[in-house]
Amino acid sequence: MTVHTASHQPVQETVVRPYARQEDHNLLKNVTPVKILQGNITMPPACQYIHGVPAVIFSSSGFVGNLFHEFNEIIIPLFITTSHLRLRVQFILEDYKASFVRKYSKPMSQLSAYEVINPVADTSVHCFPGAIIGLKFQGHLALNSSDTPGGYSFQDFKQFLRQTYNLKFAHVSEIRRPNLVLVSRRKTRRFLNEDEMVSTMEELGFRVTIVARNNVLSNLNKLARIINSCRVFVGAHGASLTNELFLPAGAIMVQVELIGLEWPAKAYYGDPACAMDVHYLPYRIEPEESSLLKVFGRNHTVFKDPKSFSSEVGREIYLNNQNVRINLARFRETMVEALSIVEDTDV
Repeated sequence: MTVHTASHQPVQETVVRPYARQEDHNLLKNVTPVKILQGNITMPPACQYIHGVPAVIFSSSGFVGNLFHEFNEIIIPLFITTSHLRLRVQFILEDYKASFVRKYSKPMSQLSAYEVINPVADTSVHCFPGAIIGLKFQGHLALNSSDTPGGYSFQDFKQFLRQTYNLKFAHVSEIRRPNLVLVSRRKTRRFLNEDEMVSTMEELGFRVTIVARNNVLSNLNKLARIINSCRVFVGAHGASLTNELFLPAGAIMVQVELIGLEWPAKAYYGDPACAMDVHYLPYRIEPEESSLLKVFGRNHTVFKDPKSFSSEVGREIYLNNQNVRINLARFRETMVEALSIVEDTDV
């Protein structure tokens, strides 16, 4: 795509890859570049469509299909960049993916009153009074009101999600039952004694709902309502924990932090929980709970120095080949603490 902008200055050409995470150069290689020609252009193309609202050009390339990255690098940055325009903005989506547009049709329709333009399918010349190329990124699941047009806060974004997905509960005190949602993984980072975990939680009085990727997790509209109606959300580190965005204020997220994943667990989900008014309870596993112990042994570098591995090797070991058998006695202590917080909200 080429963007022409007229001025009395000599023509300058700039190339932008319109994806939020500009620091990830490997990722940007997959983002279609936008060429900007700015200056005294002698023969600009004639307008075929004239719009009365500005355009925002962004890409749905990157890690599309991964819930964390979709919210982290597209939906939240899109809210930051465009919410102050109050629907008067035209989205142009490079690397257009119909599945992405369908999945996020609700939030995008709450930010723009116009159908998303696919520049590959629509090669017409569109003229706009202005354009924003790329989206503002403020950190992992982050929104800084002091650096957001219109001064919107994370609480405004949470309200936006409640309105978008028709969520019922703003605060956990509105939920009368001790509902708990457990994310069940089927491939990597599985709970090898999941049934026993569920029994432990039920013995403490929780009403446990299990969600799995192959059914509920694939339906964002349905899942948002389920998560919004629970007081406690439990899962191993992974993209599904992005659903903490739908938790009501005062709810609790228990993240099972696996070996070698302590930093991303905290940075991607633990720290952002505070801005969401969600209580964060980490359950950091011990080597005896990890399936890696039988493979490598306790004295291996895998346990002694996880940071010594490259990101590619570390990902393969800790993300793709690790499961966990929870120590039920330790886990019970964490869930008792969660129950105590839940009961405090009823006082």
